[in-house]
Amino acid sequence: MHIGPYQLKNNLIVAPMAGVTDRPFRKLCKQFGAGHAVSEMMSSDATLRASQKSLLRANFDGELAPISAQIAGHDPKMLAEAARYQVANGAQIVDINMGCPVKKVCNKLAGSALLQDEKLVGEILDAVVNAVDVPVTLKTRLGFANGAENIIRIAQRAESAGIAALAIHGRTREDMYNGDARYALIREVKQNLTIPVIANGDIDSPEKAALVLRETGADAIMIGRAAQGRPWIFREIAHFLATGEHLPPPEVLEIRDVLLGHLDELYAFYGEYSGCRIARKHIAWYTKGLHGSNEFRQTMYAEESTAAQALVVDTYLKGLLAFGERLQYLKE
Repeated sequence: MHIGPYQLKNNLIVAPMAGVTDRPFRKLCKQFGAGHAVSEMMSSDATLRASQKSLLRANFDGELAPISAQIAGHDPKMLAEAARYQVANGAQIVDINMGCPVKKVCNKLAGSALLQDEKLVGEILDAVVNAVDVPVTLKTRLGFANGAENIIRIAQRAESAGIAALAIHGRTREDMYNGDARYALIREVKQNLTIPVIANGDIDSPEKAALVLRETGADAIMIGRAAQGRPWIFREIAHFLATGEHLPPPEVLEIRDVLLGHLDELYAFYGEYSGCRIARKHIAWYTKGLHGSNEFRQTMYAEESTAAQALVVDTYLKGLLAFGERLQYLKE
């Protein structure tokens, strides 16, 4: 799997997710075997770049190459300038967001709302590709509305503009995240393009990863929500694709070390106040479905300091050893 001159170590990619794929999370997923990760979406509005949130999203210090920065907006000139800014900031790949379905993004005619205006899509692609000397990739959906899926035309326009790789979520904007992802159109796109195509949507297990690769013929798969609280899914999928066999569930003590290490990274990255609060959702994802997790989370949410939060997490995970050496998920 190549993106421009960069050869990825495999074809498993971390999907960009706002509020999730910050530097600590990207680094952790890569440690567990993800071949590539894309940053959180960053606005092309230059007036927002000095905000603390934007500065943190554009922080790539110590991250494994290639570094990919995702930009969002609707103005070709602003997006071109945002691409130049991110390259100067260390990005080795620029990714354009035309897939986000969230209302506050679409209301600004950004994200998947752009799919309603194919002329503007073309202008944006041309402007960004011509603005930088690094590979530019595109993340998009099947179309804006069901019955008006225009991904084939969008994909062909992207290839002609010089886009280096195309990631497609198998839903329209109208679908949001409801229903099942559809893969037939992704397969059709792959058959019509020569650039790498990345399939995204509902990949939550090793078997599903193999099925999506088989059904779409895609060059790679992109995993988003299933990696939340389970970054070792990349290790599990890589092993299954290579051997056809499942790894056993991870050991409790390994995941204790992983989670506490993740918390340390979050605390250092965001600081005491924000680090404690941002960590809560990650802890909830890690512990979902485990023994006594509902009661534990209520205790964890009440902690107001990073030290107290880490302590209750450590105590809870050590307590899971009473049920066995490996994680045991209860049926939900």
